[in-house]
Amino acid sequence: MANNPTTPPPSLREAAWLQDANARRVFSALNVDGHTARAVGGAVRNALLGEPVRDVDIATTAPPDVTMQLAARAGLKAIPTGIDHGTVTVLAEHTPFEVTTLRKDVETFGRHARVAFTDDWAADARRRDFTINALYCDAAGTVFDPLGGYPDLAARKVRFIGNAEDRIREDYLRILRFFRFSAEYAEGRLDPAGLDACRALAPELDQLSRERVRAELLRLLTAADAPAVVPAISSEILGRLVPGTLAVPLFSGIATLEGALSRPADAILRLGALAGAHPGIALTLKDALRLSSREFERIARMSIPDPGFDPREPEHAAKIVLYRHGPEAFDDGVLLHWARSGAPPSDSGYRDRLSLASRWTVPTLPVRGSDILELGVQPGPRVSRIMAAFEDWWIGTNFPHDPQRLAARLAELVTETNDGEA
Repeated sequence: MANNPTTPPPSLREAAWLQDANARRVFSALNVDGHTARAVGGAVRNALLGEPVRDVDIATTAPPDVTMQLAARAGLKAIPTGIDHGTVTVLAEHTPFEVTTLRKDVETFGRHARVAFTDDWAADARRRDFTINALYCDAAGTVFDPLGGYPDLAARKVRFIGNAEDRIREDYLRILRFFRFSAEYAEGRLDPAGLDACRALAPELDQLSRERVRAELLRLLTAADAPAVVPAISSEILGRLVPGTLAVPLFSGIATLEGALSRPADAILRLGALAGAHPGIALTLKDALRLSSREFERIARMSIPDPGFDPREPEHAAKIVLYRHGPEAFDDGVLLHWARSGAPPSDSGYRDRLSLASRWTVPTLPVRGSDILELGVQPGPRVSRIMAAFEDWWIGTNFPHDPQRLAARLAELVTETNDGEA
């Protein structure tokens, strides 16, 4: 993309998503009887940037009831997913297209603004959040830019439409969206007016549901330039959402390692790192962000202070961690230990330790309760004590697998516990 702010938007007529047969069917169904339909928002923005397009949202001048009639006339299924707000989901061969009637604000009071349908594209654009999201594209690929969003996109600038505080008051989640979009599309640079407005209205984040906050926060933490954005907002914004003292260097260290190791950005690992990955933080985060049980358990395991994560310790110590806690907890532990150590991503010791989970198959305990019963032990607590003693020996002797050795040791333990109870 050219960086000249005066360059008009290029045509998107060759975009794969616009040439898709299902998209063509939906546009053809809606562009009749004097009505106009255009793609809007993320699909247009990402196509102009040459980035993947996942969903295609469509804006139309047709009222929602008419949208449903036009879809049905074309043999498409229409679902009134948000018809009171002008939104209908149109299905073409099971592919969903969210179609929303153009709207203008009549009265705003937070997220529940009162709107009226309109055929004014500029009015519809003015009620959106950022200029780069107020770009429209018709079925022929012509891009319409009523608010100057394309120059901002070309300059990699995320800017609120109109007065930033007014846009935020319409939905306080836009505070987090501003930082997330800046991390995704502005190379981590923060528009000063937007940043000032977000700081001023940060206390209003307390009004939002924890579920909405959690979803947007995790997307922010994994955005491409999150390591540049998070330090700039840690105390004033994230400090309201993530309890305790934020460990920004640890978060940045994890992000650096993920990039150097070609690992995908891991939202839960980054959240645990940002929160400090210390004992007790998992329960606090679970309440603050409505974590799932699996997410809670994973972050809880991040606080395991095991020496096996340190590459200076024998590999056997690392195998014990893998056996006790599994590959995911092992990977998390090594990466967090690595990030805390200050060792560079090229460190061969940490790279070798991290690779253990892929080059060593965690064995299964080779003894079952039935094996102990077959040796004449009666059911009861003694079986559990023998099993625990055998497992401790097996782990401590580096997971031997020779059947004769295993059988001999099990017999010894049966005898020892029998002698101890005589």
